[in-house]
Amino acid sequence: MYLQGLSSGASRRLVAAAQALVLGRTWEAEPRLRNLLELYPDHPEVLRMYAGLLSLYGDANGARVAMERAISLRPDDAAYWSSLGSALIESALYDDAIAALKRACELDPNYYTAWSNLGLALIRSMRANEAEKALREAIRLAPPEEAVNARVILGDMLRAEDRMDDAIAEYRDVLAKKPNAGSAWWGLADIKTRRFSDEDFEQLQRAMQLPGAGERDLTSMGYALAKALDDRARYAESLAALAQVHSRIRMRMTWDASAHHAYIEDILATFSRPHAVADEPLGGEVVFVTSLPRSGSTLVEQMLASHSQVNGGGELSDLTSVLQGESRRSGRSFPEIVASLRPADWTRMGREYLDRTAHLRRNHARFTDKMPSNWKYIGAIRAMLPAARIIIVRRDPLETCFSCYRQSFANSEYTHTFSDLAAAWRDFDRSAKHWLTLYPGHVYESIYEELVADPETKIRAVLEFCGLPFEPACLEFHKTERKVHTPSATQVREPMRRDTARSHRYGALLDPLRAELGMPLFSGAS
Repeated sequence: MYLQGLSSGASRRLVAAAQALVLGRTWEAEPRLRNLLELYPDHPEVLRMYAGLLSLYGDANGARVAMERAISLRPDDAAYWSSLGSALIESALYDDAIAALKRACELDPNYYTAWSNLGLALIRSMRANEAEKALREAIRLAPPEEAVNARVILGDMLRAEDRMDDAIAEYRDVLAKKPNAGSAWWGLADIKTRRFSDEDFEQLQRAMQLPGAGERDLTSMGYALAKALDDRARYAESLAALAQVHSRIRMRMTWDASAHHAYIEDILATFSRPHAVADEPLGGEVVFVTSLPRSGSTLVEQMLASHSQVNGGGELSDLTSVLQGESRRSGRSFPEIVASLRPADWTRMGREYLDRTAHLRRNHARFTDKMPSNWKYIGAIRAMLPAARIIIVRRDPLETCFSCYRQSFANSEYTHTFSDLAAAWRDFDRSAKHWLTLYPGHVYESIYEELVADPETKIRAVLEFCGLPFEPACLEFHKTERKVHTPSATQVREPMRRDTARSHRYGALLDPLRAELGMPLFSGAS
């Protein structure tokens, strides 16, 4: 059915392209798919495979557009709705993704891939209870060898809930069935407070040599290997393993630093001059915690969430969903839409955000929104939620960038070269300074190293900024039971650590990154 309308030769090329995509070999799939797209521009299965190629390249928007076109041609196919849902997840359009994936499950209740993708979308939307049901349905329906993805996502969710033994059991059971399941190896490695045994280390190295692993499996195992080598103080080998991982990723995905810089400059220019704002003092219930990843924002949120008046909301997608919804209504992108917005528009958007997050205020007066990338949208936050508190968390640039380089996570296209990391850091740094200057009294800067060195003084200052009284529980944040869906989940369940810096262990090996950041080289610093 899927190949109907294609010649026999085109059918063979499409099947070969699909097999290459499964293994992540974009360089094999691309010429076949581009040729087929020229010959069959309106064939739904060609469009679906092309969307898969764009997704592997990191072009989530292009994948979404291709899938929307494919669905217009084949509207009642569960696989198509599931593929659209995946593209929407990559675009961080989680509400739309959930709707698409629920449609897929309605069309084919036995389609386990759709249930698995739905579980992931629900996790990204911080709807863990619903996510677990969807993931367990995927696992129930899928053959054991096909349930790997759902089981790893479930393991990640269990880890976020501090059900560590259950998470580890899930990962290990996956590896018992598929020894080169890279995402399971990375799930184990990403439990920061535990180290691979010598037996694990040897099994991982053997798994990397097994045939049949896709590119994503190999890159995930590469990240895990780098972590294991770091734990054994084999720093040069760890860095070499990371270089190989990032080289693999760059074969299929690049990041346009200049385009990102232009986007940030456009935002800052838009919000450097007077514009309309909400005509009501909305937002006093929310504290935004923003940062680059791996900067300590999870620690700040965990301290706030340990306060009796504050519910830790986690990485919420609601702000970007509101902005994207407004862009769709107006037919213009952000920040272009800002010039046309009136106080009533910002008020409506602010109320929409508060309505979407109302469930977080059922038992608490305040809640946190810790989506890291919200630092880009502080101008919009101030316009729609003028009473909101906004915290910018920053950490030493070398430690931040190197930690991002060592971490496997979604939506991180800038983390694969030292030059891209440095460019992303400079965009963040310029933005943070801009917002602090533009909105004094409404934006607060928390320095990770200062918080770690003197936690009581610094958390008191954060609480004062938020208009909250000090509570000792904020200093015993590791005792607070809540779901933490970030790479720092295991760390914030331990007492404060002061030994999280790693760059000094690598010495001059990190001089190329220091040079990109404009910092003194290791030999000069010593």
